[in-house]
Amino acid sequence: MSIDAVLIAVSDIAHAVILPPGSLFLLMAIGLLVRRRLPVAGRVMTGGAILALYVLSTSLGAQLFVAPLERLALPLRAIDKTGAQAIVVLGAGRMRDAPEYAGRDIPDYVALARLRYAAHLQRATRLPILVTGGGELKADVPSLADSMATALREDFGVPVKWVEGRSRNTAENASMSAAMLAPEKVKRILLVTDAMHMPRARTAFQQAGFDVVSAPTMFFNGATLSAMSLVPSAEALRQSWYAIYELVGIGWYWVRYR
Repeated sequence: MSIDAVLIAVSDIAHAVILPPGSLFLLMAIGLLVRRRLPVAGRVMTGGAILALYVLSTSLGAQLFVAPLERLALPLRAIDKTGAQAIVVLGAGRMRDAPEYAGRDIPDYVALARLRYAAHLQRATRLPILVTGGGELKADVPSLADSMATALREDFGVPVKWVEGRSRNTAENASMSAAMLAPEKVKRILLVTDAMHMPRARTAFQQAGFDVVSAPTMFFNGATLSAMSLVPSAEALRQSWYAIYELVGIGWYWVRYR
């Protein structure tokens, strides 16, 4: 196993342990284990984990984490007055071997939301597009960027000038995009990603030397709250997980770049 594979495996395990719901299930298990010797502590740990899982699984609870992030990523208003030289679209995930596309890999719904907005921006500005994202980096597997470029060209009818398909994370998205755009003397970019990811992505691209104009999409904050906001759902838990993931990432970037 290569060093890169080991690092990716360690990162995946760390995410499972640190982030909910894995961290909460781990806390429940620890609470049950210590309950015989430390009954009060065991009940507090187990009960606290169950309560936290409930809160994070509700729309109201998710907004506690989503709202602060999205307030750092305001929607782009004056699209044609940014002074940008290019549009950079960050990759997300993929659907493997999609049967409706003859077994081809396609961007997942998060990536598609970014691509749709990038297409909208390109039609309004006529700026060239760079897509960035490597994925598994296997010889027989197209990169995320390749799949994104195909979707933009075939599904949205939008040209793609640069395809950066080697990066494995947001920091590498930034550094490798900078290396690709440096010969073109591109410094000011419209950066497209979803709103919760934007604060961290903006930091990474600024550190890589870009003058960043934020172009966020997929805003979840501001949804109307009602009695149903207290009913648990998988989508609310997903939003909570993503927001906490990004908040942890912002903390790590603060340590890395300070």
